[in-house]
Order: sequence, then C-alpha cells, then structure tokens
Amino acid sequence: MTTFDFGNGLVPAHQHSNGGGWVADTATVSETAYVGPNAVVSGNARVSGCAVVYDNAEVSGNAVVSGYAVVSDNALVSGYAVVTGDVGVFDNARVYGNAWVSGNAMVSGDAVVSGNAKVYDNAEVSDNAWVTDNAWVTDNAWVSGVVSGDAKVSGDAVVSGNAKVIDNAMVSGNARVYDNVMVSGNAVVTGNE
Repeated sequence: MTTFDFGNGLVPAHQHSNGGGWVADTATVSETAYVGPNAVVSGNARVSGCAVVYDNAEVSGNAVVSGYAVVSDNALVSGYAVVTGDVGVFDNARVYGNAWVSGNAMVSGDAVVSGNAKVYDNAEVSDNAWVTDNAWVTDNAWVSGVVSGDAKVSGDAVVSGNAKVIDNAMVSGNARVYDNVMVSGNAVVTGNE
C-alpha cells in the first residue's frame, strides 16, 4: 500500500494520473481534473470536471472543487467549502467552512472566505480581505476589506483598505467604501446604479 503524509501522519494515498499530485484514497478526483505534482487533495475532498489544482495548493476536508475552477499557488480550499465554475483561488487565499465561491469569481492575495459566505458572479475578493458569516459578494463587486454578518456587497461596489461592512448592511451600485470606514447595522450605501 502506498502512503503519503498530508500533515497528520501517513495515510493511504496515490499519485493522480493527470499531474502526479498526491490524492488520499478517501478523496475523489476525476480523471479529467488536473492535480499538479506539488498539490495535494486529502480527506474526503472531491475534485471534478476540468478543475485544476497545482503549485502548492491544497484541497482538503469535505471540500468540492469542480467545473473549470483553478486552485493554485499556496491556496487552501477546505472544510465543506464549494469552489465551482470558472473560479480562481490563488496566492495564499483560504476558502473554508461552508463558503461558496462560484461563477467567474476570484479570491486572491491573503484573502479569506469562510463561514457561510458566498462570492459569485464576477466578484473579486483580494489582498487581506475577509468575507465571512453569511455575507454575500456578488456581481462585479471588489472587496479588499472585511464583509461579515449578513452583509451584502453587490453591483460594481468596492470595499477596500481597512473598511468593514458588517451586520445587515448593504453596499451596492457604484458605491465606494474605503479607508477606515465601517458600514454597520441596517445601513444601506448605494452609488449610481
């Protein structure tokens, strides 16, 4: 039996036929997916479709990566997270918990998407951004700040710098929230739609 240490001791594993990356025998990776030689898929994770996992990226736990999603660099997708569609998770980004990233969304830098957060459409989460709890980032929104609680960021909105959108707040349209601004409670910030 072939084994590999994914960080918690040796477990039964094999090298994926398309790329040579290590896959735990408990994980499922389709033949059409690519797992690069330094990438790993462990736990009960599933990688399917034409998904690509490469560089030092890791997919673990019960996470799902599917469609044409790309997970690369030092990125981690874990827990019960779902990354599907034409999505990119790059750099040191982390997607975990029950988070969902789909459509053409991108998560990069040191960004974290966690909890029950959803990032989809053409949204981009980057830099040191945190999107967590039940927050949604959709449409063409760009976030490099913090979005949490039941907050929603949509349209062409931008949340950047040390800005925070929390609680039930909504930022939409062409609104720009930046620097040390906090939008909270039931506040609504909109730009020209």
